[in-house]
Amino acid sequence: MISEKIENKFTKYEIARILGARSLQLAMDAPVLLKLTKEEEEELNYDTLRIAERELEEGVLPITVKRPLPKKSEKVVKKLSEKEIREKLEKQAEEEKKEEKVEDKEVEVEEEKEEKEISEEGEIMEIANPEDEAVEEEVPEGEEEL
Repeated sequence: MISEKIENKFTKYEIARILGARSLQLAMDAPVLLKLTKEEEEELNYDTLRIAERELEEGVLPITVKRPLPKKSEKVVKKLSEKEIREKLEKQAEEEKKEEKVEDKEVEVEEEKEEKEISEEGEIMEIANPEDEAVEEEVPEGEEEL
């Protein structure tokens, strides 16, 4: 069918795409790129797919395959020395400590505000007394609640 030379050059999906495209072209009356005798045409049974395979094997198809490749990164990665790595880690640790101190101060300020509000307003929760509870009225017999 298809030689190993072509199979090494293209993937099976590319071969299928090339043969399908060329077969469609031949089916729409495109000229055959090979010089075939009447006997060879009859041997191929005028099958467009077989003619396309033969053209591919002979290497006469003007079809190219573009494969998308990953883009190369233009950035040059600089290798850091151990000293530079230590310095960066120390800077990060110092920044984290500063952030923690700022957060702790914010929490302390909020707690102080809450304490001031409580002291100004009094207790947050009052103790319930039995007198504060509503007394249920009894419904006389014969009358129903709505």
